[in-house]
Amino acid sequence: MRHAGGLLENDGSIDFAALSLCDALDLAVLVEEEARERYEDLARLMDREETRDVASFFHTMIQIEATHEHRLGLRRRKLFPAEPARVRREHVFGGEAAVLERAHAGITARQALQLALEAERRALSFFEEAMAFAIDPEILAIFRELRGDEVLHQRLVLEQLAKYPEERHVEVVAHATSPSTKP
Repeated sequence: MRHAGGLLENDGSIDFAALSLCDALDLAVLVEEEARERYEDLARLMDREETRDVASFFHTMIQIEATHEHRLGLRRRKLFPAEPARVRREHVFGGEAAVLERAHAGITARQALQLALEAERRALSFFEEAMAFAIDPEILAIFRELRGDEVLHQRLVLEQLAKYPEERHVEVVAHATSPSTKP
């Protein structure tokens, strides 16, 4: 049994083979919108933590995602101006919010970049899965393009991440003085 106009499988995952070109463009716009919003949240956190260079990087990523979102939205509106959207945000991002739930005040630059990388990797996996099931050549081309974008975004995040060494966790162990031990 399918849901949401035949777009969802019983488990709630998207049936990529059932997507129309309009659906694929709506999906692409939603993915770019979510990515832009994720980077906006991370940029705000880094601005608060006064980590200006990482905040600046996230602002750059916001512009990249917004450009993709705008371009895809224009294409969608040009090809399907009167067609209502069948793909909804909740169809796409059921588990994606978990990445940002771990973003919090006091987060380090490295941790924020790791969250961004995790989200980009999840997006890449999403588009690879979509490509495996897409039947229409135009839809496959959209997913292939978006997959390429995610590969580039991962590279950009990894370049930033390399600037921040791994954080060392120092465990403080209190040494108890036994009664027989004298200072």
